[in-house]
Amino acid sequence: MATTAGGLRLALPPYFHHGDNNSAQITQPSIRAALYMEISRTSWFNWNAKLIADVIASLYKHQRFDEAQSLVSEVETKLVSRERELCNFYCSLMESHSKHQSKQGIFDSYECIKQLRSHSSSVYIKKRSYESLIGSLSVINMPHEAETLMIEMKDKGIKPSVFEYRSVSYAFGRLGLFEDMKRVIGLMEDAGRELDVVSSNMVLSSLGSHNELMEMVLWLQRMKNSKIAFSIRTYNSVLNHCHTIMSILEQPKGIKPTSLEALLQHLNHEESTLIRELVEPSVLVESMELTSSELKLDLHGMHLGSAYLILLQWFDDLRVRYATKNHMIPDKVVVVCGIGKHSVVRGESPVKGLVKEMMMQMKSPLKIDRKNVGCFVAHGKVFMNWLNEVSST
Repeated sequence: MATTAGGLRLALPPYFHHGDNNSAQITQPSIRAALYMEISRTSWFNWNAKLIADVIASLYKHQRFDEAQSLVSEVETKLVSRERELCNFYCSLMESHSKHQSKQGIFDSYECIKQLRSHSSSVYIKKRSYESLIGSLSVINMPHEAETLMIEMKDKGIKPSVFEYRSVSYAFGRLGLFEDMKRVIGLMEDAGRELDVVSSNMVLSSLGSHNELMEMVLWLQRMKNSKIAFSIRTYNSVLNHCHTIMSILEQPKGIKPTSLEALLQHLNHEESTLIRELVEPSVLVESMELTSSELKLDLHGMHLGSAYLILLQWFDDLRVRYATKNHMIPDKVVVVCGIGKHSVVRGESPVKGLVKEMMMQMKSPLKIDRKNVGCFVAHGKVFMNWLNEVSST
């Protein structure tokens, strides 16, 4: 028997029992498939094409082709008269194969969808199949092939969406083919699709992964000139590739700069130029809430480097804001950092660890909230008195 997270006990096939001669050969995909088969027979199960696509792709990755094909045939029989749903299943299967970097799996799935497309007059099916294949090829770093399909798509009178342009340009960028990356973005703009913050963040991430810091500076300037507002993900895309900042943060007990100006002095010329271009008040404003009762800084969604930079911006902003004493002091100050639900190690929030280290280093009155361990809290007056003391030293 096996027990699911919800406590449901399932009867597994005999070859899963301990002591069986085949037990050493049993792999996670086999268990996953067996669990799927058992759960799919329950009365409460809602059939889900994406779920079964993930199971099939996992089996395929581990070369369990007969089991994979059996599940594919089951789906094809189930959806034989519902071509749109069958198309979406094949697309989900291609996308699942791409997560496993399975080129053969993608092309095998595409052959199935090509047959479906050849017998269908549906524009939706044609467009959806191109979208999925272009996206999947881009994920496995085959941008030239993906772009060829995008050209074929245009020749057949189907306009590529922003998704296709983004996917192909990002794939070129990840490979360091920056001229091609920019060329595809130019094609997107020529087609009437506006450059937006999502596409820009992909460009920044690509440039950063190849340490092209000054190119990142130019791209940030282009975003400003185009009035593309920075986002938290813009910060993430840039700061993940600022090696000096990341090395500072990788030292848990190390002394960290506690002001933006002090941080800039630690950086080399290219990094400091990049950070000066990146720092944008609007991103801090979006992360901060201020009422008469509470001043809150929310660090959700921020990677470690972004949380650190936003904290430094926040301290600098508060020093200026309350220096004149014209602002009413809130009753409570709160820094929200979460409890690590989305962290690599669940329940261990790197951002929370960073905030704790910073508060201890700076002797801040902000302490972990007993009622919510994902927050740091302090009385407003106590916090502002501390901030004034820190600012005067």
